[in-house]
Amino acid sequence: MADRSQSESALVLFSERLTNSAVFGALFREGMDLVEETAAYLDGDGRTEAKALERSVSLTYATESMRLTTRLMQLASWLLLHRAVKEGEMTLTQANREKTKVKLTAADPGPEDMIAKLPQQLQDLIARSMSLQTRVRRLDISIHAPAAERAPIGNPLVPQLNRLKAAFEQ
Repeated sequence: MADRSQSESALVLFSERLTNSAVFGALFREGMDLVEETAAYLDGDGRTEAKALERSVSLTYATESMRLTTRLMQLASWLLLHRAVKEGEMTLTQANREKTKVKLTAADPGPEDMIAKLPQQLQDLIARSMSLQTRVRRLDISIHAPAAERAPIGNPLVPQLNRLKAAFEQ
């Protein structure tokens, strides 16, 4: 019995190691770079491009830039929260409680036909943010999935050995 509890405690949960992975590091850098790039665009070229748009498209520009900003702020919050886990500033359990304040499903873009009328650079930023959001959602599910009840594993070869035995006994 002591051997069994020792082996169970030796199991490494993937979710606890994921924030220390190279995948998370790359995702974090990409997310933060996208936030900075978007801010620079909206404060620079984006303002100029927005002034040149017709009124109906200008309204779409304002709406989509707000959605983009909201989406990126939620993603940045999630990434920073999990970087804190990586750096040992909080536990995964604490991060799981705090992440309830982050809405990874908020601010999906509007209709494609309206998005297509926006400046190309804003369209690209929207598409990249949606791709990042999809990957963060997948990672979130992997990290925060509830631990499944663990059944004793035993020898995984037993079923195959039993089939071989049965085949040779016939």
